[in-house]
Amino acid sequence: MPYLFGGLVVLNAITLGYYLFLQQPSTTQTLTAAQENITQPLAFTNSAKYIPPIIGNKN
Repeated sequence: MPYLFGGLVVLNAITLGYYLFLQQPSTTQTLTAAQENITQPLAFTNSAKYIPPIIGNKN
């Protein structure tokens, strides 16, 4: 049983290392896919002016 567990741990480490370090998509493919999905940029609204003052503040 310990050999089975150890084997699974080693197999999991090998698989994780492969997907994290060896099989990385290139930057151009990722950037192209992201640019194709963006149809309209997000509008930013500054909501800091709606935050109430800190309790105990004299303002």
